[in-house]
Amino acid sequence: MTGPLAGIKIIDLSQIVSGPMAATMLADQGADVIKVESPHGDPVRTLGPRKGDRSAMFIAVNRGKRGLAIDLKTRGGRTILERLIGWGDVLIENFRPGTMERLGFGHERCAALNPKLIFASITGFGQEGPYRNIRVYDPVVQAVGGIAATQIDHKGQPSLVRTLVADKVTAVTMAQAITAALFHRERTGVAQRVDVAMVDAAIAFNWPEGMYNHSFLAEPPPAFPEYGALSRLWPAADGQVAIGMMQDVEFIALAKSLGLDDLASDTGLHSVGGRMARQKEWAPRVADAIAARTLDALMAGFIREGAVGGRVNAVADMPADPQVVFNETIIAIDHGDAGPVRAARPPARFAASPAAAQGPAPTLGEHGRAILADLGFADDMVARFAEEGALIG
Repeated sequence: MTGPLAGIKIIDLSQIVSGPMAATMLADQGADVIKVESPHGDPVRTLGPRKGDRSAMFIAVNRGKRGLAIDLKTRGGRTILERLIGWGDVLIENFRPGTMERLGFGHERCAALNPKLIFASITGFGQEGPYRNIRVYDPVVQAVGGIAATQIDHKGQPSLVRTLVADKVTAVTMAQAITAALFHRERTGVAQRVDVAMVDAAIAFNWPEGMYNHSFLAEPPPAFPEYGALSRLWPAADGQVAIGMMQDVEFIALAKSLGLDDLASDTGLHSVGGRMARQKEWAPRVADAIAARTLDALMAGFIREGAVGGRVNAVADMPADPQVVFNETIIAIDHGDAGPVRAARPPARFAASPAAAQGPAPTLGEHGRAILADLGFADDMVARFAEEGALIG
């Protein structure tokens, strides 16, 4: 393993997206991650396009892990997990509150088995509270956390972001929290429990612009247009672009890129207030200038003038975008019989300890026997676990 987390050992008991994605981020940064699944496997294995028991989504959030499938209803399965807990630095789970306790592996039990273990728990709404027993998926968190209310459709109704934004921001939040807990343990020797509720992560993520009209408590200033209302895509001759002009210099650069030099030199437009007051004057001219140009011509102008702008890439075309190609953002990972699978590389670049996708996502229970051997189980014991149905795969 390479990367800044090389040597860190993680037990990933989580499933779907939030926990697995957090663990994969840590695997990309060098951690040794063992994905522990039930005999039926992670439900995401069969969600969407797949080959064998690995869907594209499963691969994206489980690459670089070793796979172990055990039945915790058996004595052997519990024995294996006990040994794993003694081995690990971090345990990640995202079950409903109380599930780990019912399985016999709540935080207190895990801490007794391994006082140095960081116990990382993701829930939908938190360990306690009126919603603790509700089963949670991403759309529910978007709804309760206010994200849907910031996505107003053409009828003025809230709508959902059409990606798993709450799951993924929870993953990022948990991955960062785990590294902070590891750093704390390194300095103090003390391990701790880390809890992230999806709704808390979503609200914090959405707050800066989504809630700016609801932040001042004492004598709030006049409401500003909602941030989403200030954003739009602009039709071009052969597609659409996104532009921005928050700063005066950016409006000037945009106008110059479109050949609207008179707007660029109009000092009355060199402030946000001035542009808002005269929007009906300049916005149609900007719209017409964009509509008259191709995406290639617009991008050339944006690059030349340093304007804020970018083409709207179709999903299928995004990997071929010149900057994406230059950044080497898209990689391919060999998945054996499934062939090469495209993915996004780890986005953070470390100069001294490079991160990298560590390998394919495992098939169900793929590395079970090897993992048990690493944990010190004798061959006859491993065979017995398999015969009893404690070890799957």
